Amino acid sequence: MPVGTAVHERTFALCESLSYREWAGYYAVSVYETHHEHEYNAIRNAAALIDVTPLYKYMVTGRDATKLVNRVIARDINKVAADQVIYCCWCDERGKVVDDGTVTRLGENTYRWTAADPNLRWFRQNSLGTEVEIEDVSEKMAALALQGPTSARLLAKVADADIKNLKYFRVTHGAISGVPVDISRTGYTGDLGYEIWIPWDQAVRVWDAIMEGGREFDVHPVGMLALDVARIEAGLLLIEVDYTSSKKALIESQRYSPYEIGLGRLVHVEKENFIGRSALIAEERRGPRRKLVGLEVDWNEIEARYAAVGLAPQIPSAASRIATPLYRGRTQIGKATSTTWSPTLKKMIALASVESECAAPGAELEIELTVEAVRHTVKATVVPLPFFSPPRKTATPAL
Repeated sequence: MPVGTAVHERTFALCESLSYREWAGYYAVSVYETHHEHEYNAIRNAAALIDVTPLYKYMVTGRDATKLVNRVIARDINKVAADQVIYCCWCDERGKVVDDGTVTRLGENTYRWTAADPNLRWFRQNSLGTEVEIEDVSEKMAALALQGPTSARLLAKVADADIKNLKYFRVTHGAISGVPVDISRTGYTGDLGYEIWIPWDQAVRVWDAIMEGGREFDVHPVGMLALDVARIEAGLLLIEVDYTSSKKALIESQRYSPYEIGLGRLVHVEKENFIGRSALIAEERRGPRRKLVGLEVDWNEIEARYAAVGLAPQIPSAASRIATPLYRGRTQIGKATSTTWSPTLKKMIALASVESECAAPGAELEIELTVEAVRHTVKATVVPLPFFSPPRKTATPAL
């Protein structure tokens, strides 16, 4: 049975819908109101406060901490400075992705590592023979994401920290309402945003300070439904939806390399040996057999399919995590993994895994659409990712 996070007493009181889901053994709010429209608009037009405490969090320290991190992840940690954050993935010995997440370098040999799935055993197995300590701090550290165009001004008001000079994927240290916090210029929305790392037993004080100080910036608590729409617009992956961890894969087609899910830029094969390096070098030479792409679905064709049976289009407002077949002619060439209507772009969009020869921008495919229990197809065009990437996402905002 799930349990509450460090700020559950606050999120529960605000959750009018009583709509929850389980995330890593915790209650996570799906939507606070009866619909996620206001919450999505907070992400794109104001400030959104999201409880991301269920993320798995590890502290890696010791003389060989850097050696361990470099052994596990595909990126080169030696290129990362203190107080810098990187997004990365790590693979098994066959070059298939185990998980993805962030690594924050807090010191020469001190790292905070986040992941969607539990990875403690994997990290410890690969630390044999090194002087390193790996501590699971998931139940000691809470995390709040503050995202949206007004998030910087809000944070500058409530935090005793250098927000003005905090660059994209960097971290600063300070306090909110007297509580020591780390603040990273990161997020999962593809917008201007921050993530705040807090001692578990003081998280409520930080939540209250942000909500109280954020009234003039139109801050809203935001749940997973709105976050799902935003992360698809931003072209951001979700494990067990857009790809399967190689630890959970049951058949070969469920195992994905970084090159197959758009993470090839995170693979530094020129660095010292790391897990899966030989397999990744071989795949880089021959090329991946499938690729992650963005799709824009032809709305006129969707309307026509519904109109043919006398119905208005009935597309769910919530993002779909159900895989949908994709075709070129009569041949299935992949699947859409995450699909949503984008309120900002006014388009039906999807993340998809397709055969490499069908992955070029502009390629015209067909996606399956079921209307009144009858299966049809409608046109879907391959487009570059991300779908939405405003300049403010990476800019250092003027306060």
